[in-house]
Amino acid sequence: MNKAELIASISEQADIPKTITTKAFDALIKTITAELKAGHDVTLVGFGTFSVKERAARTGRHPRTGEELAIAAAKLPGFKPGKALKDALN
Repeated sequence: MNKAELIASISEQADIPKTITTKAFDALIKTITAELKAGHDVTLVGFGTFSVKERAARTGRHPRTGEELAIAAAKLPGFKPGKALKDALN
């Protein structure tokens, strides 16, 4: 399912126009992104928790030449599913 299909499904289930659904969905994504950038977790009870994970700097190798490369530290988004979501899938 892509973004357009998800918005269409939400719009149909909530019985609201797609334009309003699109604005609300975009606002949700922007809000979650802003909170993660600020270093905060976003918890949706029953669904899961979005968080920022730190990946340490490390040394890698160029696959063709074998030369060592320095890979910088990075922040990555993480998601931990909630109990209700896990139960729904199993």
